Amino acid sequence: MVWTALHAKIHRTIRSRRLCERHKRLLVAVSGGQDSLCLVKLLLDLQPKWEWDVGIVHCDHRWREDSQANAHHVENLAKNWGVSFYLETAAKPINSEAAARDWRYQAFIAIAEAHNYQYIITGHTASDRTETLLYNLIRGTGADGLQALTWQRPLTEQILLVRPLLEVTRKQTEHFCQEFNLPIWEDSTNQDLKYARNRIRQELIPYLQQHFNPKAELAIAQTAELLQADVEYLEQAAKQLREEAIGDWGLGKENEGNSLPLRLNRQVLRKAPLGLQRRVMRQVLQQILPDSPNFEHIEKFTALITAPNRSQTDPFPGGAIAQVQGDWIILETGDGD
Repeated sequence: MVWTALHAKIHRTIRSRRLCERHKRLLVAVSGGQDSLCLVKLLLDLQPKWEWDVGIVHCDHRWREDSQANAHHVENLAKNWGVSFYLETAAKPINSEAAARDWRYQAFIAIAEAHNYQYIITGHTASDRTETLLYNLIRGTGADGLQALTWQRPLTEQILLVRPLLEVTRKQTEHFCQEFNLPIWEDSTNQDLKYARNRIRQELIPYLQQHFNPKAELAIAQTAELLQADVEYLEQAAKQLREEAIGDWGLGKENEGNSLPLRLNRQVLRKAPLGLQRRVMRQVLQQILPDSPNFEHIEKFTALITAPNRSQTDPFPGGAIAQVQGDWIILETGDGD
């Protein structure tokens, strides 16, 4: 096996960041594109050092005429490498990026659970990290959205999602595939500018590189890495503040979920900086609302920390209403139950 600088880099990254343990089962998501082929080649080459059991999963969204041929291509690669292969095919074509992503991750989890894989590995790169930061920034987001592609996050209690290539650019994965003659499957949808991410990749980032910073892609990816550490700290601090503000009134482990009414101590929250106040309110709303809270939801909830007595919000999605009662913010269902 030829040991390249990229092999050494990924080996160090996995070890230093403790992304995957030895002797575990890794399910690698492989689309057939350059990033995923680079990823699975690296992991298979590192396999003897880590003693992993590696499998490959491919999802056919049925949104391209050649999607079935794409799936067969990845299956043949898996057979040639002597690797277990799992294919999930959509019942009907999935045309939305968001819907495709949700369906894909549900498929990954189901296959991992059925075959006892502890890790799901994806080929997201520094280039993807840059695109995600710009995409979320344009749509409007806080620091959490800007660092959305993290090295590792739990999908279930037993399964971790891991992204070992977050410090590797798309140009590097292309060079690696060329060096080892890996048969890249070209996805025609990557050229379709109706998708916002493709426009960011093909138009916005080259513009930034040409007119502002030739290393803009890497600089923006590094910003996401810095934000990740900040967000982890702030989330933990907000969790502690939330627990102090709730006290004995719950959303504890025994009643976590859509448990209302909920009481928050305004005196405790007033002592905290605005950034932590907002995070506490967002954490509470994430447990109560049917979907993720938006900026307006968080702001109107946060405003109650300093609002006059008996102030209240209009209903949140799902019908919950928050109101001020002295030193407390009471969050309860809209029908008064």
